[in-house]
Amino acid sequence: MEFSQRYFIHLAYSGKNYHGWQEQKNGISIQETINHALSTILQNKTNVLGCGRTDSGVHAESYYAHFDLTNLNILHNKTSIIKKLNGFLPSDIVIFDLIPVQKEANARFSAISRTYEYRISRVKNPFNNDFTYGYYGKLDIQLMNEASKILFEYSDFTSFSKLHSKTQTNICKLSEANWTQTHDVLTFRITADRFLRNMVRAIVGTMMDAGRSKITLPELRNIIENKNRSAAGTSVPAQGLFLVDVRYPDDIFIRNKSNRP
Repeated sequence: MEFSQRYFIHLAYSGKNYHGWQEQKNGISIQETINHALSTILQNKTNVLGCGRTDSGVHAESYYAHFDLTNLNILHNKTSIIKKLNGFLPSDIVIFDLIPVQKEANARFSAISRTYEYRISRVKNPFNNDFTYGYYGKLDIQLMNEASKILFEYSDFTSFSKLHSKTQTNICKLSEANWTQTHDVLTFRITADRFLRNMVRAIVGTMMDAGRSKITLPELRNIIENKNRSAAGTSVPAQGLFLVDVRYPDDIFIRNKSNRP
């Protein structure tokens, strides 16, 4: 019986030049690019399963995927393998670590929380165009934070879910949602046990409607309770969205705590 070891691969990427994470027929994806690099460097066909499906143009500052390796000798010098992978991969993808995990660990289903940030540039800056949404109109940040508090009153986020998705439930448990501003960038940060397709971008668009006084806080409650996507705000552009953190139970990791996510 052939023995294999499961690994988590910790990486980051700019989504600007990709059609999202998921491998597909009609456009280059992060998953496809990682698969090609791993298969080449590890000298064996390798397929990775990611912690979530980021859409076209969305970025990840911290992302995890898993794969199984049968030729364990090839990873006797992990530092060298990571260096080779980063030399092989394009400049908009970086590998941080390869972490051995328990055989039942799953990058997607073992995650206990994910954190996203959406970043809005409040002044015109040509160097921010690929990584923020430029919006220069009036926004009441205090009101948007009041709107964020309302999200904690609910667990069914159907109103912010992409239509016709195949998800079996639209229930999500939020643990963080707030707006902050640093210099000229306004950031919405949200953490939950799971997210629906397009959920964060739809929430941000709706929060901005509140900040522009296009909807009131009672109207926001009605939007959520009606569970109708067409009643919520427009989804904001993809380039402002970042996956910034993914958390897992400690016991799935084989190595010492200093190397755990």
